[in-house]
Amino acid sequence: MAIQATRTYVGSIENPQQVYDGLDSLGDSASKIWNVARWTADRIWDVTGEIPNGSVLKSYLKNQPCWKDLNAQSSQKVIEELSDAFQSWFDLRQRFSGANPPGYRKHGDTRPRSTVTFKEDGFKHDPENNRVRLSKGSNLKEHFSDFLLCEYQTRPDVDLSAVNAVQNVRAVWNGDEWELHFVCKVELETADSAGDGVAGIDLGITNIATVAFPDEYVLYPGNSLKEDKHYFTRTEYDTEGESGPSEQSMWARRKLSDRETHYYHALTDAIITECVERGVFVLF
Repeated sequence: MAIQATRTYVGSIENPQQVYDGLDSLGDSASKIWNVARWTADRIWDVTGEIPNGSVLKSYLKNQPCWKDLNAQSSQKVIEELSDAFQSWFDLRQRFSGANPPGYRKHGDTRPRSTVTFKEDGFKHDPENNRVRLSKGSNLKEHFSDFLLCEYQTRPDVDLSAVNAVQNVRAVWNGDEWELHFVCKVELETADSAGDGVAGIDLGITNIATVAFPDEYVLYPGNSLKEDKHYFTRTEYDTEGESGPSEQSMWARRKLSDRETHYYHALTDAIITECVERGVFVLF
C-alpha cells in the first residue's frame, strides 16, 4: 500500500548569473507587496479596530501597481503569508502580553529578499533537463514571453520526474544565495501486507497529535516544538529593529521555520511507521 504525503525538496541553482538578478527583483517585489498590505492593514486597524482578512487585502492590493510585479498567484500567496502571520500573533499574544504584530520587511532603507511562491500557473517544470521556468509579473517583463529559466540540481536520491509530482515551487533566499524548494506530492511505500486495521488521529495543543488505535492511544507531545517557538519568537522580538526586523530577528524567524518543518516531517514519519507496524489500513 502507498500513502500520499507532501515533501519539500531543495535544489541548488546551477545558472546563477542568468537568473539571480531576476530573482532579486521578484524577491524585492514580494517584500514590497507585503509592506503595502501591512500598511493597509494598519490603517484599517486604526479606523475599525480590526485587522482586515486576506480577502479584503487581496481586493485592495489588486489595484496597486506592485501587485503586477509578480504572477497573480504569487502575489496572493504573499497576502496569505501576512494573514497567517497576524493569526500567529493573535495566538501568541494570548500567552505573551508583549508580543508584537508582524512588522514591515525593511533593513534600513532597503527591503530584504522575500520568498516567492509559484503555484500551478506560475511555473513549468522540465524534470528531464533539470530546469524550471518561473513566471514574472507583467510589470517586470521586458516582453510577453519573458520568464526566468532556472537550471537546478537536487540530491541524487530525489526524483522529480513523476507526473504532476511538483505542486508548487518556492524561490528562497537562504541568507547567502537563492535556492529552489520543490513542494511535491509523493507516495510513501509501506509493507506489502498493510492489514485491515483502523486508527483515528486528533490534533491538539499539549499533545500535538493523538492517534487512537483499537487497543490504545499513542500520544505525541509537542513540548519541543513549543519550547522552540517560545525561544526563537522571543529572540525575534527582542532583536526587532526600529525600522523592521534585524538580521538576528530574521535569523530567528528562519531557524524556527526550519525546525518546525523538520519536526512535522519527523512526526509524520513516526505516525506512518507506527500505523504500518500495527497493520493499520485506514487513518482518519
